[in-house]
Amino acid sequence: MRIAMIGTGYVGLISGACFADFGHQVICVDKDADKVAALTRGEIPIFEPGLDALVASNIAAGRLAFTTDLAASVGKADAVFIAVGTPSRRGDGHADLSYVHAAAREIAAALAGFTVVVTKSTVPVGTGDEVERLIREANPAADVAIASNPEFLREGAAIRDFKFPDRIVIGTSDERARKVLGDVYRPLSLSQVPLMFTDRRTAELIKYAANAFLATKITFINEIADLAERVGADVQEVARGIGMDNRIGSKFLHAGPGFGGSCFPKDTRALVKIAQDYDVQLRIVEAVLGVNDHRKRAMARKVIAASGGAVRAKTLAILGLAFKPNTDDLRSSVAIDLVADMLKEGAQVTVYDPKAMEKAREANAIAGATFANSALEATQSAEALIIATEWPEFANVDLEVVKGKMTTPIIFDGRNLFDPETMGKLGFHYHSIGRARVTPH
Repeated sequence: MRIAMIGTGYVGLISGACFADFGHQVICVDKDADKVAALTRGEIPIFEPGLDALVASNIAAGRLAFTTDLAASVGKADAVFIAVGTPSRRGDGHADLSYVHAAAREIAAALAGFTVVVTKSTVPVGTGDEVERLIREANPAADVAIASNPEFLREGAAIRDFKFPDRIVIGTSDERARKVLGDVYRPLSLSQVPLMFTDRRTAELIKYAANAFLATKITFINEIADLAERVGADVQEVARGIGMDNRIGSKFLHAGPGFGGSCFPKDTRALVKIAQDYDVQLRIVEAVLGVNDHRKRAMARKVIAASGGAVRAKTLAILGLAFKPNTDDLRSSVAIDLVADMLKEGAQVTVYDPKAMEKAREANAIAGATFANSALEATQSAEALIIATEWPEFANVDLEVVKGKMTTPIIFDGRNLFDPETMGKLGFHYHSIGRARVTPH
């Protein structure tokens, strides 16, 4: 199949590279000529495990290319995927569809022969109808079908998620479009991946509903963690106990400082706004947003309490800046908010992240922080250590060495990486999420 991918952001780049790896001819389109040139050289602007090698191998095989020429790319394509950004609109929380609409208008002018135009961006219900209207208005003679194909990629595991998905959701009522997209995803038939065909609006809502439900699971276990701390229970054991129930499942039951990233905050907020437009109140989703925002603010108070009630002029080490491990994405990162809060409180903050340091240096919110070259270097002379992102290397750090570098052995573990009993034996004042505080034995 000949595929044009409009947008080379996170979703567009990974989807394009994976489609090429399926054996399709893929050309990714972006307006940024410098970015296109860098991608053509194999320079990847984001960190995602395995993506650099995947892009390089498919460029070398002649299946993947990058260009600024949308017209030529669309004119030759069997399927055109819109994978541009849909950030929260400033002021009201609705998804900003200006990039989607602009792409639709440009695509319309370049269509030649039957083409399936697919929205892969996360878009509000009814966006497919608007895309179709814009295209038919701009090019009434176009032989085109409009479909929805939401993505379900986890940052840090996106390539595996694309190649071994739980399901593929395709929203279209056009039989020709079903055939084309069935051929696009045919390589997954060997793995017997469920291909779910539905209507466009249902497909669009499935994406939002999935993200809202996962955000709800995270928020639920975080509230249970607060209760566990008060009653003397262990939230990790609670999560394990309820996760064994197949009706609940164990995933997304890891207590922490709240959810962040590019999807959950934006998409849950947009879903609430969509519901309000249709005079429907999503009370649970609204509560999830409120609880999560409150929790992110509460993390700073927890760190201050763990540090003796004040952090002014104290030296703090914060490990982790990305919103989750195996990515360099800082969007809505709880860790970034925590660093900014500690700086505002007058602390001297040293930070380290295995992959996000370059982007973090550009983040105005944490200007004034000191950047270390390793986790151990960050702990030098620290009066308290805060674990903000659950990178595997932090769980494997030599705690005896860490203790020797710190001036006071206080650890606030926002990701529950360590065993409380072990931390007490090692001589740490150990604070975690949803578990009892431990003092040195």
